[in-house]
Amino acid sequence: MAEDPNEAPNPPLRIRPLAERKNLVTKDQFARVVPPVDGFLSWFEALPEIYGSKALKHIVARIVDARAQGREVGVALGAHVLKVGLSPLLIDLMRRGLITHVATNGASAIHDWETAYQGATSEDVAANLPDGSFGFWRETFDGLNAAARRGAQGEGFGLALGRQIVEGELPYRHLSVFAEAARLGIPATIHVAFGCDITHMDPELDGGALGAASQRDFWVLCDTVGRLEHGVWCNFGSAVIMPEVFLKAVSVARNRGRLGDDFLTCNFDMISHYRALTNVVQRPPKEGRNVIAMHEIVLPLLHQALLCTAAKRGILEEPR
Repeated sequence: MAEDPNEAPNPPLRIRPLAERKNLVTKDQFARVVPPVDGFLSWFEALPEIYGSKALKHIVARIVDARAQGREVGVALGAHVLKVGLSPLLIDLMRRGLITHVATNGASAIHDWETAYQGATSEDVAANLPDGSFGFWRETFDGLNAAARRGAQGEGFGLALGRQIVEGELPYRHLSVFAEAARLGIPATIHVAFGCDITHMDPELDGGALGAASQRDFWVLCDTVGRLEHGVWCNFGSAVIMPEVFLKAVSVARNRGRLGDDFLTCNFDMISHYRALTNVVQRPPKEGRNVIAMHEIVLPLLHQALLCTAAKRGILEEPR
């Protein structure tokens, strides 16, 4: 469409330094990692064999079984999981070999990078939206755009982001899921829906690079899902994007003849959502579980239960 010569040009976007932003979440609020707690497993096993607690106990047993047999245990994350300070628990499970793949959306990558950069994340959207300042943060734009450009060269978005955080020696990189995945050699993939993330408002964003980097991550995910037989796939707090991405990865894996239906899928969220239930719990496997709970409560319980159960079976690894 031709531009109207009589129409005034758009003014430049106002992009501010991240140091000026008030953050709702800081590293001091994050979950703390504790080793297996004496007596916890007795308490956990005493939970009733009904509904949510029955499902949680079953999931724990299946994850430990899968890892004891060298099978895949993948987790898909919505951004809220990282925003509420749960990255230390995920990182500990990765270090102990209990998680083999992390897959998430673009918003999670933003929270992860901001945490590594400044030890804080999550702006006050309601406060910043009225004056148009919401989302326009220079360092966040530059960091994610640089990772997308690097990822498009072959590494993929998640690996490029993790390596960038490590190589840049960001001060809080020990809280970054992507940095730790890069260090450990665990796939961590970012699956972007264009227009959903604040970084897409960056006028300097290389959209082609972003698409290529995220596309590379999709095929990395497809390879993992192709090895999911006898393994476990957990969806934490993603209502739409990750359930949709997972379903397509399952179809690719089955098209290649690499995946049956003997694997467990489970969904953890505060409420039930249609796509998570259908695309994760019901359609792909012969067995699925749905657990309704707040992430900041259920994930610490899951973390401790996994550690204690693996320790009881003599297969708990020391953190790498």
